[in-house]
Amino acid sequence: MAFDVGGGKGGLRPTMNVTPLVDVVLVLLIIFMVVTPLLTKQMWMNVPAKSDKQDPPPPPPDALPPVVLTVDRAGVLRINREEVPREQVVARLQRMLNARPDKIVFFDASDDVPYGAAMDVLDLARGGDITVGVLPEKLAD
Repeated sequence: MAFDVGGGKGGLRPTMNVTPLVDVVLVLLIIFMVVTPLLTKQMWMNVPAKSDKQDPPPPPPDALPPVVLTVDRAGVLRINREEVPREQVVARLQRMLNARPDKIVFFDASDDVPYGAAMDVLDLARGGDITVGVLPEKLAD
């Protein structure tokens, strides 16, 4: 700490010596500049090669159609295009899945369905211990 001995009313006035502060900040800056490139993480991912065929192989003739739960803007729930009251959805899905080897229900919502309404339907299905998968693409009408 240094003192300013200039003239004036008070006489002595304390001023801080900033040289050590600047030295410490510069050293920290250099340390962070050296360490930052070492902190980047690399993750390797093996992705299957893209197939040359454009069309996916057709399902086997004895394959069951998937169970699809849909919700539209009006909040109407459908299981495989059949309208189902909200209170019967879980029971009907459980009955359908008991008769199937695959125990999964696919979920689809219209583009104009509010996010909260879609999550309510998902929570309703998952509340009945049903495995739910979300469709990545629109269903063909």
